[in-house]
Parts: sequence; C-alpha cells; structure tokens
Amino acid sequence: MAKPASWRRDIAHYPFRMEIATRWADLDLLGHINNVSMAGLFDEGRGRFNRWLELDRPTKGVRWLIAGADLAYLGEAHHPQDVIIASGIGHIGTRSWSILSAAFQDGECKATCETSVVYTDPSGAVPFPPEFRAKLERGRVELPAGE
Repeated sequence: MAKPASWRRDIAHYPFRMEIATRWADLDLLGHINNVSMAGLFDEGRGRFNRWLELDRPTKGVRWLIAGADLAYLGEAHHPQDVIIASGIGHIGTRSWSILSAAFQDGECKATCETSVVYTDPSGAVPFPPEFRAKLERGRVELPAGE
C-alpha cells in the first residue's frame, strides 16, 4: 500500500479535530496502541464528527452504512498520550461519501483512515436530499491546490 499523500498527514487540512484518551487496554504485547484499538479510535472520531456535522435521520428507516474502511498505519502510537483524530469529508456522490481521518500523537500522524459511507433506506442505497449534502459540504477537507 502506498503511503498516504502528504496533505493527508497534515492536521491543518481537516475541519474537525477531537482528542481521545488512550487506554491501557489499547496496548498490544509490543507496548504500542494495537491496530484494532486504532480502528476503534477512528470509529469514535467518526461518530463525533457526524454529530458535529449535525447529520440526522430525516425519516424512520433512513440510515447510512459503512461500505468500507481503509486504514494505513504510519507509526506507533503509545499510552498514556491522547490521540487527536482529525476528520473531514472527501468525495461526495449522490448516494455515498467518504470520511477522511488521520490520527495524531505528539504532533505526528500515526495513521490515516478513509471510510466509504452509503445513504440507505429499507429499499437499499438511495440518493440523499440536498440539505444532507449541504451538511456534508460544510465538513469538507481543505485540499491543497491541484489535488
């Protein structure tokens, strides 16, 4: 897997940031935050990001489902230092979007995560309404010129 683009490893490009405490239980036998725990930190950050965007379900049965998550581990993270999860919206389609996140500790990017999300109702994937798109647009990452 290729290393994420340099801008993905720069916290300044993400509109949302939150600090999450690490736990002793997050450590593996090598003494660093294990891969599953890092995925859990991204999950917590993603949930808080969705709340920050004020994404809500307009009607019963409407929800969004994770279609995939791609994590890249760039360095070891440790306990007891907190991790900052920075997030922003990447691609926006008509039925799906991506959430781009990065985990930082001591000023260094330790991992990145790209999550693909699909807007659904009981019939399956459906286009999301314009007001939902507007909320996603407010959370876009700041791409460098030419990206």
